[in-house]
Amino acid sequence: MRKLLPMIGSHPGGRSALTCRFRCGDACFHEVPNTSTNPYVGDVIASALSRRSVMRAAAVVSVATAAGTAATLGTAPPAAAATAEAATGTGTGKGKGKGRAARGLRFTAVEPNTADTVTVPDGYKQNVVIRWGEPILRGAPAFDPENQTAKAQAGQFGYNNDFLALLPLPGERGRRLLVANHEYTDEVLMFRGYDAANPTRDQVEVAWAAHGLSAVVVEEDRRTGRLTAVTRHQLNRRVTATTEFRLTGPAAGSDLLKTSVDPTGTKVLGTLNNCSGGTTPWGTTLHGEENFNQYFANSSRTTDKRYGIGTGASERKWERFDKRFDVAQEPNEVHRFGYVVEFDPYDPSSTPRKHTALGRFKHEAATIRLTSDGRPVVYSGDDERFDYFYKFVSAKRMRKGSGRAVREHNLSLLDEGTLYVARLTGDSPAIEIDGTGKLPADGEFDGGGEWIPLATATAEGAVSHVDGMTADEVFVFTRLAGDKVGATKMDRPEDIEPNPVTGKVYVALTNNSNRGKTGFPAADEANPRNANKHGQVLELTEHRNRPESTRFGWLLFLVAGDPEDPATYFAGFPKDHVSPISCPDNVAFDPHGNLWISTDGAQLGSHDGLFGVATRGERRGELKQFLTVPSGAETCGPIIQERRVLVAVQHPGELDGATVENPKSAWPDGAGTYVRPAVVAVWRADGCDIGV
Repeated sequence: MRKLLPMIGSHPGGRSALTCRFRCGDACFHEVPNTSTNPYVGDVIASALSRRSVMRAAAVVSVATAAGTAATLGTAPPAAAATAEAATGTGTGKGKGKGRAARGLRFTAVEPNTADTVTVPDGYKQNVVIRWGEPILRGAPAFDPENQTAKAQAGQFGYNNDFLALLPLPGERGRRLLVANHEYTDEVLMFRGYDAANPTRDQVEVAWAAHGLSAVVVEEDRRTGRLTAVTRHQLNRRVTATTEFRLTGPAAGSDLLKTSVDPTGTKVLGTLNNCSGGTTPWGTTLHGEENFNQYFANSSRTTDKRYGIGTGASERKWERFDKRFDVAQEPNEVHRFGYVVEFDPYDPSSTPRKHTALGRFKHEAATIRLTSDGRPVVYSGDDERFDYFYKFVSAKRMRKGSGRAVREHNLSLLDEGTLYVARLTGDSPAIEIDGTGKLPADGEFDGGGEWIPLATATAEGAVSHVDGMTADEVFVFTRLAGDKVGATKMDRPEDIEPNPVTGKVYVALTNNSNRGKTGFPAADEANPRNANKHGQVLELTEHRNRPESTRFGWLLFLVAGDPEDPATYFAGFPKDHVSPISCPDNVAFDPHGNLWISTDGAQLGSHDGLFGVATRGERRGELKQFLTVPSGAETCGPIIQERRVLVAVQHPGELDGATVENPKSAWPDGAGTYVRPAVVAVWRADGCDIGV
């Protein structure tokens, strides 16, 4: 297989110490919040191999033998030759791994590398669409990193772009509307001479303005895939940590959400740590508030501990400048974060909403699939070691049209319905799971599961399905509700996406550094490796392929890592024809139904990147790397269109010891400039479709 690069030192999960500080508040070094006795998904997986996969395992063995593949590290042929053969169609077409790659994946895979740039396949080009600090609102000044102000930043593109949406713009030919999350701020990379122990008010207010969301119109070059930001367009907008939001749904107005500033419990300032998200069929975007806990200080409650909220000062010390971040002074403010945000990018005067009916936890994403009668079903993962994944089934049908009444109705769809949490069960003997990731005798990790109802919200009120908890408590303390009903502990469930072609749902499980450690569950069928540092992707099939079903089947579609490691698995595809991948995070689909995976904290010595993998047909499991990102960066927000791929390059240069004075990256503008997160577009140089 492809030659791997030497490992680079890092924190648990593959992140740098700097990432751990500013993105998730050193979550890997805190006590695991979930101390319940619920089953661990690893234990479940160890008992979930099906009889039908015995034949598949035999087929995989025969293909591998015929191809002369090696199963030990360092003896497989270079993947570059294999992927080039697949991309150019020079193979014989006999057997998996030969012949043409799946449609949409016919490109020469990028080799693992540590180049301080965005590396794309041969025959592809790229451009930076927009960077942190570029003005997008009328009156906003040009970016001046040495003289930043909150007022300027509130009119400029925010920091650390994550989720991306690219929406149509009717009536403006050749233009689209780009929406981006701004997850968190790296103050040491933003401000020269930053003193983490003593931030200034000006620095804190700039950081508030750099969080949130951006909407910006972009111009398409119809001859290529190049995109250019249109500054000062009437639809351009910034949402920050001080923008007013509406709390909607069953918990809105609850005593648990009332504060001294908002005694109604229905209004809140700002959105924090927006990670991945989704788009709705009615033209809005959804954004998951993830590691909100790190912004709050001085907690002493058990409920806060379950969410990882600390007892001392916060990393950024915001509580010194606004008491709402001090739990001791404003105990309910923290209850107003950790939701799915809905944003209407077509109405610059609209007030964004936080939907309490979708539950409160560290939402990694919120993606939608419609039922046959038009009701939205929302999937979301809780990005924490040993936490759960959820879905919400709306009670209301989407209406078609663009009138105000239709718009208002559709904006209420996520306020009434039932919230569920997943419980997985297995059907195979656990004795075959030895912690190494070795494939069991029947050749597949799989099982069944059920969606357990937590609470139902209606126009008349809400009902809890969890003994000992009110409906308000379920929606505000959703993690505790999952604990009580025995949900299955997962290995950091991140992005969850339904395949628009097949309806199958894919769950990215990034890693779990505590797997197999003393006091924690060991490997099982769903998590077949101890000390799981590479992660996996789970494929879920709803009963009868109906998203509102309360039962599902599941299997491990991908077990990530070095393909030469016997602990890895690529849906049965020969491993000498795939790229190495580690730490799956965001996922998306191309028009052909291929799954595209971006990584965060890869543990194979190469920079993080974007990968495409076939999900069906004889090429199922064929995974190829499309790009890598610069030093210290994470690949986020992938959008895969017929002729363009977009990625958000988040936190470039975020490596241990990095500061403004001591940068660890020169991307995107070269040496002597500030390192700046940015959005990148990639296209084929000949103007043809991606990967065909």
